[in-house]
Order: sequence, then C-alpha cells, then structure tokens
Amino acid sequence: MSEVTAISKYACPACGAEAVWTPAKKALVCPYCGTVSPAELKSDGALVEESDLVAMLRAIPDDQRGWAAARKTVKCQSCNAISVFDEKRVAQNCDFCGSPAIIAMDDVGAPIRPGSQLPFKVSQSQVREDIRRWYGSHFWAPSALGQKAMTDTLHGMYLPFWTFDAHAECPWEAEAGYHYYTTDDKGNRTQHTRWEYASGHVSKDFDDVLVPASKGVRPALLEKLQPFPTTTDLLPYDPGYLSGWVVEQYQIDLVQAAENSRKRMDNALRRECDSQIPGDTSRNLQIFPVYSGQTFKHVLLPVWLLTYTYGTKTYQVTVNGATGKIGGEYPLSWVKITIAIVIVLIILGIFFAAQK
Repeated sequence: MSEVTAISKYACPACGAEAVWTPAKKALVCPYCGTVSPAELKSDGALVEESDLVAMLRAIPDDQRGWAAARKTVKCQSCNAISVFDEKRVAQNCDFCGSPAIIAMDDVGAPIRPGSQLPFKVSQSQVREDIRRWYGSHFWAPSALGQKAMTDTLHGMYLPFWTFDAHAECPWEAEAGYHYYTTDDKGNRTQHTRWEYASGHVSKDFDDVLVPASKGVRPALLEKLQPFPTTTDLLPYDPGYLSGWVVEQYQIDLVQAAENSRKRMDNALRRECDSQIPGDTSRNLQIFPVYSGQTFKHVLLPVWLLTYTYGTKTYQVTVNGATGKIGGEYPLSWVKITIAIVIVLIILGIFFAAQK
C-alpha cells in the first residue's frame, strides 16, 4: 500500500483557489481571499457505520474503494513515501521527511475508502505555541532547541487507523499456587507452594480497539497521542474535511490490522483471566477466547507532524489534532549531562571526605 495522499480540491466560489478546512472556523476557508465556502459537509449527529469484519475479509466491494478524485502519484527516494495528490498540485518535497528527491510513478491500486474521520480542532498557531512550550519543558534538551522551536516544518495530516469491535467469551484454565511455610529444628522458615487446578470464564466487550496503519510516523509517538475521541466525535467520511490537508494512505492492510487487534484483545483477556486466578501465585494459564459480532472502521485521524534533523539524527514531534496532546522526540544535551555528572561527583567527594 502507498503512504501519503492529498485529497480532492474544493474551489473557492469567489476566486477559484483551493479552499482549506480550517479548524478555528470549522469551515472551508480560502487562504487567499478569506471567503468561507458554502460546501455542505457531514456534521455532528450523522451516522458513522461499522462494517462486518468477516464479510469484508472475504471480499471488499469495489464501491468501497478509492478516493473518488483524479490523482497523480510520486515516490520519495529518501523515505520511500508514496504521495497521491490532486492532479493540479505540484509536489516539490516529501511531506514526511522534506526530501526533494521525488519521482513520478504509475498510479497504485485503490485502497479501502475511509468510513469516517475526526476533523482537526486544534489550529496551527496553537500547535506552534504548544510545541515551543514543550521544547522548553525538557531540561535535558539542548537550550538552542527550545529557542529555535523548528516549527517551520510543521505539517497537518490525516493518518490512517483501523478500529475494531467484538464480543468475547473466554474460558480459562490455570494452576493456582498457595503458599505455606515450614520451620525446621533450627527455626529456619521455608516457603513452599501447593498447586491446584483452577478454571473460570471472562466475558468482555471491546469497543474501538485502535490499530495505527501508518508507517510515516513512528508507532511509539502515535501511542503517546492516544486516546483519540473516536467513540464520540467521529463523522462520516467527507472529502471536504480533507481539503488542503495531506492524507496518508494505509500501509497496514485490513488483514494485518485485524490480526494486530486480535493480539491486543487476547492480551487484554489474558490479563483479566490472570486477575481471576485464586491463590498467591499462578502458572500455565491457558485462554480459549471465542469472538463474535466483529466489526471494524477505517478512520482518518488528525495529527500535526514536525520532522527535524539535529546533528546527524532525525526526530519527530506529533500533536493530536483533536485534543492537542503531544508525543515527541528530542536530542539530549551532553553538555548538560556532563555538567550534572561532574556536580554529582563533587558532592559525593565532599560527602565521603566529611566521613573520614
């Protein structure tokens, strides 16, 4: 699957330029003349549909594929991102790594169309200020980093995720251990464990288990941005919300994502089953989950991405476009670390000298 996509153009009714979805005004706004577009977008209260997972894995209908817009495709020779843009847009740099080394390539196969998206709510100006404060809050980062803030490479983009729902019935078996103690003739106390068979049953409903489908942003940073308000604020897919924004096309497909979500559900069930085992300790836990009512959604979630190079290493800072939560990487100042070590050594030297 390809990586990055910029979706269809919504022309300004006054000057014809591309109108952009603007979080602050919650509308399509022309960046040149300021005209608010009258385009009608799907809004709060509209139904976001779940799709049957088993049926979709058997066959994906053609009417649920593609972006319904003319496209052209380029590939970044640096990070291998494949960007799909509106046919009139001229791509000069990769939106993920900033490299100018991009070449045209043949169009790629149509992906499963998103069923819903979470519109941007946090404005770019707010994100810039938040990132500056975030830099300044990390003492071990180089001081110059906080001063520069490097927000000139900030990009707003919609990243692909899958969400999964299911009901699970999960019998379990294990050995429960009960500690007991004996004391020998010398008064030494020894712990022993008596093992007994144990079993039980866990019932659990899973709602919106989130699986990232991005490869342009590091998974650990996406974990730091959670939760996204997918259970309350999702809107049915409408290309108008994506106008003027970059969209990454999923690289983790539905089959891989379903397997990933099953592992997450299995792990959650294992933790709950483990908590039910009586006694002081346990071993050989086995779970036998049976899933039903499995549904999924392909969703686009808003993320602000800042990619920068400091020294010889590349770092990313991400911001949840709906909540403002930040997850980022930053270099360490070895000057500060060295000074701190020297101060600690001096204090320890003074302390030990005083003990003599």
